[in-house]
Amino acid sequence: MFDALTGRRLRRTFDTLTAAKLWRQDAQVALRRGTMRVASAPTPAQAAHDLVAGMQDGSVLDHGGRPYKPSTIRSYEASLRLHVVPLLGARQLGELRRRDLQALVDRLRGKGLSASTVTNTLDPLRVICRRALRDDLIAVDPTDGLELPAIRGRRDRIETPEQAHRLLIALPPEQRALWSVALFAGLRRGELQALRWRDIDLDAGVIRVERGWDQYAGPIEVKTDSGRRAVPVAFAVRRELREHKLRTGRDTDDLVFGRTAADAFFPSTIAARARKAWLAVGVEPLTLHEARHCAISYFIAAGLDWKQISTWAGHGDVRQTWNRYGHLVPGGEQEAAARLSRYLEGPTVAQTVAQATEEANGPAITGPFEYRYRDSNPGFRRERAAS
Repeated sequence: MFDALTGRRLRRTFDTLTAAKLWRQDAQVALRRGTMRVASAPTPAQAAHDLVAGMQDGSVLDHGGRPYKPSTIRSYEASLRLHVVPLLGARQLGELRRRDLQALVDRLRGKGLSASTVTNTLDPLRVICRRALRDDLIAVDPTDGLELPAIRGRRDRIETPEQAHRLLIALPPEQRALWSVALFAGLRRGELQALRWRDIDLDAGVIRVERGWDQYAGPIEVKTDSGRRAVPVAFAVRRELREHKLRTGRDTDDLVFGRTAADAFFPSTIAARARKAWLAVGVEPLTLHEARHCAISYFIAAGLDWKQISTWAGHGDVRQTWNRYGHLVPGGEQEAAARLSRYLEGPTVAQTVAQATEEANGPAITGPFEYRYRDSNPGFRRERAAS
């Protein structure tokens, strides 16, 4: 069949003449509607190579128009190389159908991969298809409408402030500063790794988050534009930071928690040391991510402004903070119940609308079939009884 729009001949092989004629009829309709293109799109393998190369040189940007983080590039490259290219790499993008990608999803689930891993594996393929759709290489995005496994969210651990202080006391003195910043200021792991002494104003009680950290690339831009922020720090955090600075004797441009100005700490080493100290005294270990979760929950429990909390957390939208951290520390329900009881059992209880109406109009119902009501005109009252 000849495509007059592109000047190219469309070719395809079929087992029977009837199948070929049926395809030809469908193809002619699809071409007129613009839902079929000449099979000139690259293969997923070629598109994967071009995508990763563009991410690395900065020519391919994310949804927000920013370069991709090194960790994201590594994750995308690994997903494409390990899962996508071996199964779909030899086909052309224009030939991919939703059923092909659903088969990929089912296969990944069959291997026992978690729901989040399956979803993350499809992310680079979504980018490839989105770019191909933009460039008119495909007419329909085959990644739309897939049945993906549900990601079951889990409630992150939140310790009370008292337990957080006990966790800090159980640590060796040289480890307390890092965990106090994590527990009470809520910095992300990469932000802790990249923190320099020049970013901390101990007199004002402020930490300025200026950058993040990649384990291979070193200092990188913050996660988002909202990630660059100033975070207030409590007195307990300032005290630990002062002692840490005196203990290490580092300069202004040095990393706060790294060995040198060019080498941040290894999170796995920090976590292992803290875990050993906590288990030695019978305390359940905490992760750096859980420590950040605790810090933001303390901001909320302290009654601070939600917009400010969202800014200090590095979120771009206060709704993100509300949805993610809308619960308080353990014990908040008991405190709320006590406050509610004090209100309801107080010497004077505010009248409800129903009480005020009943006092003004009399009982709303005087019998099984009788009611009375007052019109807006004072003194106007009707009574009606069922016969």
